[in-house]
Amino acid sequence: MSIEVGSKLQGKVTGITNFGAFVEIEEGKTGLVHISEVADNYVKDINDHLSVGDEVTVKVINVEKDGKIGLSIKKAKDRPPRQRNRQRTESFESKMNKFLKDSDERLASLKKHTESKRGGRGAKRG
Repeated sequence: MSIEVGSKLQGKVTGITNFGAFVEIEEGKTGLVHISEVADNYVKDINDHLSVGDEVTVKVINVEKDGKIGLSIKKAKDRPPRQRNRQRTESFESKMNKFLKDSDERLASLKKHTESKRGGRGAKRG
């Protein structure tokens, strides 16, 4: 079976470095899961997420001409990306609406305060 970009495979972690983990995927072929492809959140220490011997599901994200295989654990997870996007958009829109309301209230208060100062002391001298 040839390794194709986009395919999901089972593998076993065979080595860990400070920049990622090596995963044996089939018949002695090994690919690298870069530290940025281990989890959805920031990974400071890969050892907090993986250990040698762990069985993992990986997705092939690239195959170089020299035979190097790039893998991703986070992209192998099934999750609906559209739903996450919609929630983010809704929260952004609600934050923007709140900001605009606060901004309008502050602007109205500032205008009221400024107008009362214009006609104040020393404005008309005769």
